[in-house]
Amino acid sequence: MDLPTIWFVAIAVLWTGYFVLEGFDFGVGMLLPVLSRGTDPAEREADRRVVINAIGPVWDGNEVWLITAVGAMFAAFPVWYAATLSGFYLPLLLIILALIGRGVAFEYRGKVDDARWRARWDAAIIAGSAVPAFLWGVVFANIVRGVELGPDGVVTSRLVDLLSPYALLGGLTTLTLFVLHGAVFLALKTDGPVRHRAGVTARTAGPVALVALTGFLLWTGTAHGVPAVPAVVTVAAVLAGVVLALRRREGWAFTATAVGVAAFTATLFGSLFPAVLPSLVSPAFDLTIANAASGPYTLGVLSWIGAVFLPVVIAYQSWSYWVFRRRVTRAHVA
Repeated sequence: MDLPTIWFVAIAVLWTGYFVLEGFDFGVGMLLPVLSRGTDPAEREADRRVVINAIGPVWDGNEVWLITAVGAMFAAFPVWYAATLSGFYLPLLLIILALIGRGVAFEYRGKVDDARWRARWDAAIIAGSAVPAFLWGVVFANIVRGVELGPDGVVTSRLVDLLSPYALLGGLTTLTLFVLHGAVFLALKTDGPVRHRAGVTARTAGPVALVALTGFLLWTGTAHGVPAVPAVVTVAAVLAGVVLALRRREGWAFTATAVGVAAFTATLFGSLFPAVLPSLVSPAFDLTIANAASGPYTLGVLSWIGAVFLPVVIAYQSWSYWVFRRRVTRAHVA
């Protein structure tokens, strides 16, 4: 493969890592009120702390994958980066604001011992998880579908154009898929009432995610074409995750949903290749890995940087997951 193709694959891998890891983060955040429904306020608060502490040591590290993916797009495909960030300005702005609010909420929630104070930050966590979970699906569905892109590389699509039924289904797909992924993660990572409720939620959310996912992939395949292998793996892995959750095989269930999210991301990028941003105006105006890439020297330098630092990042994050591998219970937050 030439360097532009290698970097297209590398960016796909970075986005895959982000969606697999941040995906369960988003799911956990959205499930915060669902998994803390006890009648006693003290027990509800303890369960909410269990849910938050389950991702407390890792959520900010998971966001590094987003920074790296966007940085790689900027360096390797600056035209793609410019067109995407300008064309999807409002959805991406909402995502960034939601992520900022979510990060602040994690840090400030416990600063004041007041129920109303915590409730406000809990709302920020829930919204800061749900908004990106939905809008990332909208954005990537539009990237696969294409936008109003002229010969000057400027996207002229309006907001209403970005909210087509296909894009909204894409948002629903990522939202429900991340809810399932987060529920399975919590069933694996916690114990006690939260673990039980997470298992029940996973078994409830699974069929909804499967329906949305299958519908979106069928629509994508019919309208734009999808690579068959990752699409089949996506559905099979998510189905396996649901079945394993029913059988309370939590470790394997989480592995299956992680594979499902990864295969789903691979399907989206496989549907794009060799384009990076199709044009609805004319195929002649498509941005491709050839006409949107940086020069060979820049890509060569990036390759050396990636070869040195990416293994370090992966090793550090793997170590952090290993250190904080134990289940979280009410006893840990008492």
